[in-house]
Amino acid sequence: MSMQEQEEEETRSGFLLRNLIKGLLWFAVIITAFILLEGYIQENFESHIAEIRANPGILYGIYTLSEIVFGILPPELFMMIWILDKIDVSGFIVNLSILTVISYGAGILGYYIGNKFSKTAFYQNRIREKYLKQYEKNLKKFGGYLVFVGAVTPVPFSATCMLAGSVNMNFKTFLLICISRVFRFAAYGWMVWTFPNWFNG
Repeated sequence: MSMQEQEEEETRSGFLLRNLIKGLLWFAVIITAFILLEGYIQENFESHIAEIRANPGILYGIYTLSEIVFGILPPELFMMIWILDKIDVSGFIVNLSILTVISYGAGILGYYIGNKFSKTAFYQNRIREKYLKQYEKNLKKFGGYLVFVGAVTPVPFSATCMLAGSVNMNFKTFLLICISRVFRFAAYGWMVWTFPNWFNG
């Protein structure tokens, strides 16, 4: 059986599982590197960490741009930055909540862009052809389930939201599906907070 035939026969659960495994493997690499390098970063980049602490708006701005532009930087990276600041658990939860709201908002913006601008030449030539076309087949096959997979796996969340908007998915249904993004951030946030403490005592 060819690779293409295998992809065509892939089930919803298989599609989700494959991308979840990819996400967990990528997260394992990031968190392992963070645990190994945390002491070095604290020692050698203390001034930069203090600058971030003093100007959190810059960090949120970079994160917002990343979430809109198809998640070019993993959200877990921003979660780890707050750990470097020796933040307490309540502060971490507050910042995690802000990251979650920004990501959810970026998804809604993506839906709006897909819904209002999908017929324009810029969208078709610059956005769809370069970033979205590879997911269109999955949208036709899985429908709103693709948005769910984008919300909980490394499949670009904003991209799936734009596609949902471009096919006029029911907005209330879309918003309900996107709530799964909250659970993804809660789970990864817990791991980011907990794992370094396990290994560093």
